[in-house]
Amino acid sequence: MFEGFAEEHVPAGDVDLLVRHGGSGPAVLLLHGHPRTSATWHRVAPLLVDRGFTVVCPDLPGYGRSGKPVPAPGHEPHAKRAVAERLLTVMRSLGHAQFCVAGHDRGSYSALRLALDHPEAVDRVALLDCLPISEHLARTDATFATRWWHWFFYAQPEVPERVITADPDAWYRGDPAVMGHENHAEWRAAVRDPDVVRGMLEDYRAGLTVDRRDEEADRVAGRRVEPPLLVLWSTRDDLEELYGDPLRIWRDWARDVRGHGIDSGHHVAEEAPGPLAESLGAFFAGAEPRP
Repeated sequence: MFEGFAEEHVPAGDVDLLVRHGGSGPAVLLLHGHPRTSATWHRVAPLLVDRGFTVVCPDLPGYGRSGKPVPAPGHEPHAKRAVAERLLTVMRSLGHAQFCVAGHDRGSYSALRLALDHPEAVDRVALLDCLPISEHLARTDATFATRWWHWFFYAQPEVPERVITADPDAWYRGDPAVMGHENHAEWRAAVRDPDVVRGMLEDYRAGLTVDRRDEEADRVAGRRVEPPLLVLWSTRDDLEELYGDPLRIWRDWARDVRGHGIDSGHHVAEEAPGPLAESLGAFFAGAEPRP
């Protein structure tokens, strides 16, 4: 897994991040979702290296083997703005003043914040299975609350830690045949770590509080995503079912947006790595991605 990639801990302000990186050429930052680690990209990253990119895959702050920010009452240490600053520090430490970024699931919110706050550093941004947190919450109804109930459960104080750490293997389920055995083993070790569980929950708590406020302030100020934006969604997940064409919503957030669905379940980097790498590689190279 990640043959030819370096693996190191890179200082990122208040915490160090576990980072895998390899390849040569323009830099691409890949951000994983919940409850995964950077290992979720183990099939996609080599394909992008083969297309001529340098690929950087960190464990997000609080996740996997990266450092764990100290929780605070307002959740600011886990805010996507703080995460974006740490990721920018890592990329600059590795010598990448400008780069492309792709984020999936929870990682997509940090990718969005990088593009909004640091457009001078982000050449292109791809968001996978994502709408802004504030857009989800503005459309919350019984269907969303039933299917995405975990957002609201994870935001509760202390209770989800007790429930999840009592039996993490029962709470988080993964198939090694789909994920790959090494990826699965790394993921399983992570979710058995109570500090990781706390870090992942703080991510969600920040989402419903400080991250939502930051996004709403962006909208009031008229801020939009300036770099070209690619939106991809898994057609066997429920984003399109809940909201119709996601591009309709994203056009209010970005000046240059395009995208399409991919025939996959939610964990697209593990389930459809070839089509995903093809779309990302074309877009990051400046070509028009095709379904």
